[in-house]
Amino acid sequence: MNDNKDHARDDVRDDVRGRVDALVAVGRPAEARAVARTALADDGPEAGLFLALARAHMAEDDDDHDDAAERVFREGLDAFPDDIGLLAGYAELCTHSDSMDRPGRHARGPVLLARLREIAPESAELKRAEAAGSSVSTHARNSASVNRVQSFDAARAFAEAPTPQAAADQAAQWAAAAPRDLRLAVLAETTAALAATGRTWFRLLLCRGVEYRFATGVVVAVLIVLRITVLPAIPYGMAAGVGLLLGLPFLGLRRLLRAARERAADRIAASASVSVSVSEAAPRAEAGDGADAGGDAETRGDDEARGDDEARGDDEAAVGGDRPGAPELPPVPRVTRREYAFAGAGLALLFAVGGTAYAASLEYPRYDIVAHDTFRGLQGFDLREEFDPFGAVSDGELNDSTARVYAAADAAPDAAAEYLVAVTTGDFHEMRESFVDDDRIFPAVTDQDGVVHESWQAETGPHGAWMRCIRYTEAGTGTPRAMCVWGDKGSIGMVLFTAADENHDVVEETARSVGTAFLRPAAD
Repeated sequence: MNDNKDHARDDVRDDVRGRVDALVAVGRPAEARAVARTALADDGPEAGLFLALARAHMAEDDDDHDDAAERVFREGLDAFPDDIGLLAGYAELCTHSDSMDRPGRHARGPVLLARLREIAPESAELKRAEAAGSSVSTHARNSASVNRVQSFDAARAFAEAPTPQAAADQAAQWAAAAPRDLRLAVLAETTAALAATGRTWFRLLLCRGVEYRFATGVVVAVLIVLRITVLPAIPYGMAAGVGLLLGLPFLGLRRLLRAARERAADRIAASASVSVSVSEAAPRAEAGDGADAGGDAETRGDDEARGDDEARGDDEAAVGGDRPGAPELPPVPRVTRREYAFAGAGLALLFAVGGTAYAASLEYPRYDIVAHDTFRGLQGFDLREEFDPFGAVSDGELNDSTARVYAAADAAPDAAAEYLVAVTTGDFHEMRESFVDDDRIFPAVTDQDGVVHESWQAETGPHGAWMRCIRYTEAGTGTPRAMCVWGDKGSIGMVLFTAADENHDVVEETARSVGTAFLRPAAD
């Protein structure tokens, strides 16, 4: 009878530990702690209950609860100094603690690991504790960590199974053998969802997500380099749009993984609810057995023994005590070698794009400005204090500039000038032909300036620059004028001159000749 009582007590404790773990898994750590404390108060100290209570504190991911977990570990180790579960759990807590914020706790980690190596050198608990500092915690509430554990487990299952359906079937068997293990439940739900028909692309993203992201980065990088070098008409938004478009499949995969986690949590919650119902019914069953105790005990002896063994076997499977058929999943590394390799390749790609952009910023034509005091027999007058045609150009881009009008030396003060020339040089590597065509460089001629007769996109300007010209009649003086503006990646210029001739070629040639007279390529 004493053996039966001991077995019953062990079964109850196993059930309580399973309920605590299940409540923690579904995000109800406060309830888990209440269940563990009640069991400790009713049944006395037990190593597994101390461990379950400590993990329920650790699940809060809070400094105060970490302190409480440490107190529980110490209390448990005072009673059970060589329990490998408590030693391993305490070692994990110490390893994950901040060495700056909790230096004493962090320093206790190596001591606990040394003790574990001494008493359980080949144990799974030791391996988990040793990997704690370099792996993702399966109890963390951080969604990124949870997603990483889920993706790692599912990718590993698909890689090791001959077919996707075989991986799903294997994961389902493991989850059935340990129905309160959230990690196995998540694996079962995830593999089942991804093994369904039409999910090949999602499986590829899961198993080869790093490669896919790198390929997407390569495509975007190529578009950026083309934009910088040979295809300046391509907007940067196109590269960004392609990157977003190629990243859309990950949204579908994330939704699928999130739904699998939710189903797994519901499964664990249902298991915990069943355990609560069974534990509440147990006292009533025990009372009924006591009332019938005066019956034929010998007749029922063998049946009770067999029933106890069968019930205990079912409970152990439900709690996951011996986890028959369910493996101990390996720790999830924070970063794998493959991820390190692709991260290095991504950095190299980033430096390549950055280097190309920097080189492009340095590659623009250099010019020197020749500011003539007299030009074609006309006297020059500096306009820069009165007229700044380059106000729209940032000072950081400008190197040098000049703005002058040219008129006859004996001309009346109010006489119209023959030429107005404004030229600047600098780093204009963002210059585009459209900047010249849509008045981004110089303001358009308004009705107050004169009456515009025509505007056209001219042939190449000085030194091959983009150029646009207009013909107009100047307001006030009635003088027929022409104005041509040009720009390239190293210069911007404007010339106004008297032009009665309507021939476009004559206007353009005059503008080019003036531009080349005021600009010359800089000596290397």
